[in-house]
Amino acid sequence: MAPLGRAGHGGYSSKAAGLQLLIGLLVLSLFCEACKKVTFNLPSKLEARTLIGKVNLKQCLRTSDLISSSDPDFIVRADGSLFSANAISLSTDRNFTILLKDTQKHVQKKVPVILRSVQKKVPEKGETVLRRSKRRWAPVPTTLMENSLGPFPMQIQQLSSDTAQNYNITYSISGPGVDQPPLNFFYIERETGNLFVTCPIDREQYPEFQIICYARTSDGYTPEQPLVHIIRVEDDNDCPPVFNPATCFFTVPENSRSGTMIGEMTATDGDEIDTLHTKLKYRIVNQDPVSVQFPRMFNVDGDTGVITLASAGLDREAVEQYVLLIEARDMGGQPFGLCTTGTAVIQLQDRNDHAPVCEKGLYEVHVLENTVGAKIIDIGAIDRDMPQTPAWHATFKIVKGNEDGAFRIETNPDSNIGTLCIDKGLDYEKTKERRLEIIVNNDEPYVLAPNSRAVSQGSCVVVVKVRDVDEGPVFDPCVYVLNIKECLPGGTVVGYYPARDPETGNSEDIRYGIGQDPCGWITMDERGEIRTSRLLDRDAPNMQYYQCNVTVFATDRSGKTGTGIVVVNLEDENDNYPVIVEPAKIMCRDRKPICLTAVDADLPPNTVPFTFEIPDRNLEWRLVENDDRSVYLVPMDRIPDGDYTVPIRVTDSGGNSGITNVRVRVCDCTTPSDCIDGFPPRYNEPDVGPYQTPNVTLGLWAILAMILGSLLLLLILITICGCCGAAPVSKQVCDDLANQNLIISNTEAPGEEVMDPNILPVKTGNVVTSDQGVGLGVKTGGQECFEMVKGGGHQTMDTLEGGGIHTLQSVKGHHTLESGRGYGHPMMDTYRYSYSEWQNFTHPRLTEKVYLCGQDEEHKHSEDYVLSYNYEGRGSPAGSVGCCTDQQEEEALDFLDQLEPKFRTLAETCVKR
Repeated sequence: MAPLGRAGHGGYSSKAAGLQLLIGLLVLSLFCEACKKVTFNLPSKLEARTLIGKVNLKQCLRTSDLISSSDPDFIVRADGSLFSANAISLSTDRNFTILLKDTQKHVQKKVPVILRSVQKKVPEKGETVLRRSKRRWAPVPTTLMENSLGPFPMQIQQLSSDTAQNYNITYSISGPGVDQPPLNFFYIERETGNLFVTCPIDREQYPEFQIICYARTSDGYTPEQPLVHIIRVEDDNDCPPVFNPATCFFTVPENSRSGTMIGEMTATDGDEIDTLHTKLKYRIVNQDPVSVQFPRMFNVDGDTGVITLASAGLDREAVEQYVLLIEARDMGGQPFGLCTTGTAVIQLQDRNDHAPVCEKGLYEVHVLENTVGAKIIDIGAIDRDMPQTPAWHATFKIVKGNEDGAFRIETNPDSNIGTLCIDKGLDYEKTKERRLEIIVNNDEPYVLAPNSRAVSQGSCVVVVKVRDVDEGPVFDPCVYVLNIKECLPGGTVVGYYPARDPETGNSEDIRYGIGQDPCGWITMDERGEIRTSRLLDRDAPNMQYYQCNVTVFATDRSGKTGTGIVVVNLEDENDNYPVIVEPAKIMCRDRKPICLTAVDADLPPNTVPFTFEIPDRNLEWRLVENDDRSVYLVPMDRIPDGDYTVPIRVTDSGGNSGITNVRVRVCDCTTPSDCIDGFPPRYNEPDVGPYQTPNVTLGLWAILAMILGSLLLLLILITICGCCGAAPVSKQVCDDLANQNLIISNTEAPGEEVMDPNILPVKTGNVVTSDQGVGLGVKTGGQECFEMVKGGGHQTMDTLEGGGIHTLQSVKGHHTLESGRGYGHPMMDTYRYSYSEWQNFTHPRLTEKVYLCGQDEEHKHSEDYVLSYNYEGRGSPAGSVGCCTDQQEEEALDFLDQLEPKFRTLAETCVKR
């Protein structure tokens, strides 16, 4: 833009100049040294924040840290730019000064500034006014051809300022390419403004430069604002396309259809985008190998570089991979464009398009009869697909000739060999030859090429010839199921299990025997007949199982042996009649019917439904049906109180019946428990009527059990008598037993001194015998107490009063009392708190407590009850220590030797350290 003011030196008249000079000299002499004054020619009106001009402050004072204006309507910046602070109207000239201070050097200078108003000249009538259409200080951006050939330096632009008509202007430039990296690419002539380039420039490296142009006067004044000039480097097609990477690998399944996308191979161009220099075209230059049937196997899209399948003829077994040479050319593929090539390696992925076949069509093998678990023959498979893949792994299957499951095939996945094995022995007498038809397949389904025929399945035939072997007798069937009814007499023939010679087919000269019989139910004679060994009853106490597997054997004349299995099932018989489970009943005043339930030890169908009847018609009782196994017993009329016996016959569904005598007490009561005294207990005691008399015998094992039980009971009695006859050690009750009642104490002070850290006080008394401890008596203040000390099978009693020490030792049941220092032998008085005295003391008091609690509605006396606490994992080894403990039992203090560590720690804390 044009400057808003014009600076000049001097005035319009000599008078004004003299006056200004006088004023300047006066100011200089009074304050400081004055600098050269600056004059600006301005329009009559200025807007706020308008640039007036620029003052060269460094010419007046090289360094100044304080810059200010004497007129508040104007602002001076550090670079000397002068702006209007407010809107100003200049009717006449306006003068002010710019104050410059250097506080470090204590230097102060002033720059006088004169602002003159320039009136706009109005052209007279008929006068021609010249107008400028465009300023030369703002040229269009400069373009420079990339990699220009020169000659260098080469002029690319000329800068000119309109103010050069009024001032002596010099030009300069700065920025990238001049005084910033890259350096010295451009320079300008100071006087003419001609802009030059010094060397060729690569657009891909420096596509554009922005330099700053300056127009200054000789005294440093800049009438023009700095100009940002753009130099654009015009692109030249100097960069060929580049494939990255140069070689690409792709995979495609064989037998794929035409049009299948394989991959994309693209190139990049460093030239300017969206121009012909970067518009690429792709094509396939070469294909290796070239198929005669399909010379053009692949296509590439010219614009995108996408590779597709042109022909459906990929066969991995014929060609495993293809190599394509692809060209990328810029300039839209025109011949004069730059080009490059890349390599695409296309590998074919195998598919299961070939069926495996057996190495041979017919195999023949010989096997001895009765051979089991042996490998017969190896069958190899050939597959043209890629090895060690699912399309190559073979599976063998026997489709014919193995209906009995005698053969199986194991496949080795690493070698594709199937091994034929035999699982069941072959019988030469039945079959002398077996023909097995075997097919072979792959794990993976077949994938065929388009328009191709279906693959043929591979198969082979294995002829297995059986060789005869002299073998032992054979049981037929090999497992014989024998059902035996219970309660048959011993020696009853229950079955026949013969064996035969495979060679002759008869059972002559064959002997039989039992090899293993865990139950001992049957016997087998030499002719093969099976008999019961004893009477077998399912209801016997020693009968735990109702089925047993027995192994039998047969031996021929040559000594060869064959075995068979006899599965013996003991079947249930209707040998038990139903009985009523509770034959003793009580009928109260309400005469409520009595429910009678019967049970039968037999199994269905010899159980329910039961039939109930009263054989004696003269009885005053009748039966009312309830369900299949129970009835109600009801009196026919009002009968007097007393005991009655009602015989009831119960018949099961199999017709077996028995009579049970039901005892009924008719009583004037509310609940049956009121009349229970003297009545027979409720157990089943059936009376056997004339209808059936059971045959009960006592076996040998029952007699032996009774004898052993009697001997064991006698041994226990002898042991108890021996223990009770030993010399007892008496217990003595202390004087302050307080009637054996618990005393509640809240004392938290230390207890009595304990002489040994291993001692735990238990109870008062003189001496208590223990299997693993000794009694230590301490007499203090007329009282004697004992404490248990873990020992080695002896008992020690120390009396501290008078220094007397007495030892009671027990060695192998013999007790001696040794005297020591002091008073000699102390007397041990025997004392035992009798159970009757204890009961006499507690019974009336407990009865009173119960009565008071029942009479008190607020239940205040319930606080005196013994409270029950929850179970916390395990009980105390000491048992109950409450006030109701039965004192009649012998003291058992063995638990003191198994106290847990925390109780031993408690005992140790009671000892004064």
